[in-house]
Amino acid sequence: MSSESEQKPKNHTASGMESKNTRAPQDLTDWDYERDVGYPGEYPFTRGIHPALYRSRLWTMRQYAGYGAARESNTRYRYLLSQGQTGLSVAFDLPTQIGLDSDHPLARGEVGRVGVAIASLEDMEVLFEGIPLERVSTSMTINATAAILLALYFAVAEKQGADLRKLSGTVQNDILKEYIARGTYIYPLAPAMRLVTDIFAFCHEHAPEWNTISISGYHIREAGSTAVQEVAFTLANGIAYVEAALARGLAVDDFAPRLSFFLNAHNDLLEEVAKYRAARRLWARLMREGFRARNPRSWMFRFHTQTAGSTLTAQQPNVNLVRVTLQALAAVLGGTQSLHTNSRDEALALPTEASALLALRTQQIIAAESGVPNTVDPLAGSYVIEDLTNRIEAHAQEYLRKIEAMGGMLRSIESGYVQREIQQAAYECQQGIERGERVVVGVNRFTEEAGTSVPLLRIDPEIERAQVDRLRKLRARRDAARVAAALQQVDETARSDRNLMPAILDAVKVYATVGDISDALRRVFGEYQESVVI
Repeated sequence: MSSESEQKPKNHTASGMESKNTRAPQDLTDWDYERDVGYPGEYPFTRGIHPALYRSRLWTMRQYAGYGAARESNTRYRYLLSQGQTGLSVAFDLPTQIGLDSDHPLARGEVGRVGVAIASLEDMEVLFEGIPLERVSTSMTINATAAILLALYFAVAEKQGADLRKLSGTVQNDILKEYIARGTYIYPLAPAMRLVTDIFAFCHEHAPEWNTISISGYHIREAGSTAVQEVAFTLANGIAYVEAALARGLAVDDFAPRLSFFLNAHNDLLEEVAKYRAARRLWARLMREGFRARNPRSWMFRFHTQTAGSTLTAQQPNVNLVRVTLQALAAVLGGTQSLHTNSRDEALALPTEASALLALRTQQIIAAESGVPNTVDPLAGSYVIEDLTNRIEAHAQEYLRKIEAMGGMLRSIESGYVQREIQQAAYECQQGIERGERVVVGVNRFTEEAGTSVPLLRIDPEIERAQVDRLRKLRARRDAARVAAALQQVDETARSDRNLMPAILDAVKVYATVGDISDALRRVFGEYQESVVI
């Protein structure tokens, strides 16, 4: 009988690509260093978008956080900033994500559970109380209601006396991956894409340092895709956004420099490093040669990374610390611009303060003690890394050609093609785990009979009751006539071809709620009805 410690040879990477014992120069067919790799900070940016990378500036340590009501999340943000976090990342609760106020019947039991509950400008003011927005970079993971939450953020910044032109941060604003992998959509594709491009145009004029979208492969990977599919479908979504913006009359170099991306960091360290390099090179070529962008910043694939929540286990939760460390190291070796490290307890609940701090310390140890940041793209020239980079790019291009032949990403989503590809990959992965071919420590090998318990964060039900009470009091004291007039303006703008952002910004300033504005848009746009994908 074989011992559990014996290592069986693996013939494929985590994504199913062939993995030989060794790689040699002859494996790099039709490969040219100057053309395909080059130097850091130079096209095609395979080795990174900055010449000195972390030698001049470390990645932003941006821990994703938010729970309960605004006061609880504000306390967590200020704590993390005091411990060395260098950027904020806001998690919103499910009602906020789908345009429901905290007192909506469908929101009951979900308020503040998976993120912070934000219904109005009053909540947003509390959320960022004592945090100078002109000096802190903020990322907001919000999509269907991105225009409303961005307007709330801008309104708070103006109240602080901040100059919108100096604000830095990101609004996720990636609605296509919601139809593919996540499900927090509201409107049909066409009006949803209009809201995305309205943000592009508004920020180009009023907030030029703001990243107007974070095109997310993270959720595609969490749904079960391979690394190749993550690159291909993320870039296909990016192409769709560029095409939509061009169709709205925007010039490519007016919006492309503010496009950003969001990728997963999975367990196969070398494949993940190659994935980041392949995505960077492929996007540069698409933008320069495909869309004829002239500004070098339009060619740059700037990305945030989060370690893979789907790899974390409820069994032996302390082992998740090791997984997260390896994943974070892959992101740093791959040249990420910002990073979130998951906490050990996230397979069980939202992170406790202690777990969140330990996750942050993981990044700080990589930054300060590992020596990895001292060299730009230290794995460049490795036969294995360069071969994997080439193969990931080639396979991703095959997907892009298929999607183009189908009529583009929107039609590929509507037909269910993308969803089916991800579902098949997820099924094959799960089958591999159940057969024992894919080892998950603590789950199908190296198990323990006695479970390990860790302290968990519990959301006090009183938080929801207090949030609903505050919202009802706000409705009672706000100027109802001004709110009604502002919502009428949102309605009229939605029926026109004018940019919706100014009307939404005016509405939030008179304390129209996220639900009020979402409902006004629902009445004009309708709601998306998902078709069953088989």
